[in-house]
Order: sequence, then structure tokens, then C-alpha cells
Amino acid sequence: MNEYQQRLYELLLEKNKQISAAQAQTWIELLWDDFETTYAKAGREYKGSEMTAKVVGQWIENYGEKLHEFVAQNPKYKHLLNEDPKKMH
Repeated sequence: MNEYQQRLYELLLEKNKQISAAQAQTWIELLWDDFETTYAKAGREYKGSEMTAKVVGQWIENYGEKLHEFVAQNPKYKHLLNEDPKKMH
């Protein structure tokens, strides 16, 4: 995890007390990858990690406290975000 992702991870854990540390890390990786992939598919010039961190940070600020509710509505990601309760923080 790079420095930007580490800060986003910490922000997400502050915003959402319903998810574990492992789930927060997975969310950061999913959001990061989703933004960069979508940006590239749109034919946009890559603006670097700083730009990605800014956008993902805005998503966390706006939706971070409710991300745990996303899985219930979108089973496509359930396998990525479900985990062994013994690993919960």
C-alpha cells in the first residue's frame, strides 16, 4: 500500500466503524483500481496517484460511513468483502 492509500485507509477506518481493517484495505484497493481503470477506459491522460487519491478521498468523505451497506445491494463484491470474523479488528 502506498502512502496515499495508507492515508485513505486510515480515513475510511475513521469514517466507518462497521468495517474491519481488512475490509477497509480491500475497499481502498477496489476504489483506487476502479477509478484508475474507468479513467483509462475513458481515454483520459493519467494524472498520477495524487489525482486518484484526491478522487477516492472525496468518495470516502461522501460515502465512507455507508460503504458497508453497499455489499447488501451489490452481491458482486460480497466475496471480496466478507471475511472470517476471527480476523476482525
